[in-house]
Amino acid sequence: MSTIAFLAQLTTEEHRLRYDLLKRHAGSDVNVINVDPSLSHGELIEALKDVDVAVPWLASVPLDLAERLPNLKLVQLLTAGFDSVDVVGLSKLGIATANNGGSNAISVSEHTVTLMLNVYRRIMEAWSNTVKGDWRAIIDQLPVRSEINGKTIGIIGFGNIGRQVARRLSGFDCEVLYYDTVELMPGRDRELGAQAMGLEHLLRASDIVTVHVPLNSTTRGMIGSHEFKVMKNTAIFINTCRGPVHNELDLIHALQSGEIAGAGLDVLDKEPPDPNNPLLTMPNAVVTPHWAGGTGEGNERAAIFALANLDRAVEGRNILSVVDPESIF
Repeated sequence: MSTIAFLAQLTTEEHRLRYDLLKRHAGSDVNVINVDPSLSHGELIEALKDVDVAVPWLASVPLDLAERLPNLKLVQLLTAGFDSVDVVGLSKLGIATANNGGSNAISVSEHTVTLMLNVYRRIMEAWSNTVKGDWRAIIDQLPVRSEINGKTIGIIGFGNIGRQVARRLSGFDCEVLYYDTVELMPGRDRELGAQAMGLEHLLRASDIVTVHVPLNSTTRGMIGSHEFKVMKNTAIFINTCRGPVHNELDLIHALQSGEIAGAGLDVLDKEPPDPNNPLLTMPNAVVTPHWAGGTGEGNERAAIFALANLDRAVEGRNILSVVDPESIF
C-alpha cells in the first residue's frame, strides 16, 4: 500500500475538491490522506512518516521536515510553477520535485487569450458602465477598439502553456513569435506556426506580449522598464505565470505614461494585493485573482498525473516532469 498526502487545510471548497479528486482517482492500493500543514513540526513528522509522495497546496515541504521522512520519494506539485519549494535542497536529500506536467496548460492558455480579448475590447469597463446605467458611454469614450485577428503575438516561454497559447491563437490568424532559452524539439515550432525570435526583437515586433516562464533568479524581473520602453506604445502585456516576472512599479509607470496601451494580469507581485494598488483601478488593466489554472478539467488532469507519478516513484520508474535543480538558477 502506497501513501500520498495532500498537504492543505480543507477550509475552502477548492481545497476539498482537489483532495476529493485525489481520492476519487486513487486505486485500491493507494492510501490518500490529508495533513494540515499548520500542525507542529513533531505532529507533521508523525503524520507523514509513512508517506511516499507529498502534494502541497498553498504550502511547502520544509527541508527540516523532509529530512525526517525516510519514505518520502517525491514532492508532487499541482501547479506548473515550483517556486514554493526548495527544489535544490530536496534533491540533496534524494527527494525529487515534479510539477503538474502541463495538466493546467489548456486552462491557463484559455485564460491568457481571455485576458487579451478583455483588454483589447475593454470588456470590464463596458460591463461596469452598463450595470451603472451608462448603456452606451463606453462607445463615446472608446469609439474604436481592437481585434486580435492578424496581430503579432510574442510568447515568452514556449513550454507546455506557451505552446497551448499559440495553438489557441491559430484561429485568430495571428503571427506568433516566441522566445525561449530551451531549444524545442525539431519541427515543434513549425507545427504551431511559430517563429523563434530574440527577446528584444520579439518585444519590438509584438502587438501583444505574454509571458509563460517559471519564476527563478533568471526570470525574476525580466520584464521591466527597458522592456516596456522597447514595446510598441499600442502593445498590451499579459502575465499569467508569476507576478515577480515583471517589475510591477515599472508596469504601472508604463501604463500611466502610455509606454504601453494595456495589461492583463492573473498574477501580482504581492498576493492578495494592497487595496490601493493602482492596477486595480486602471481602466487599461484587467486583474484576476491568480486562478487561470483552476478549471475542473485541469484539476482532474493534475490529480490523475500526481497519482501516476506516485506509482512511478514507488516502483522506481522514471518520474515525469521532474524539475531539474539546475533549471532554477
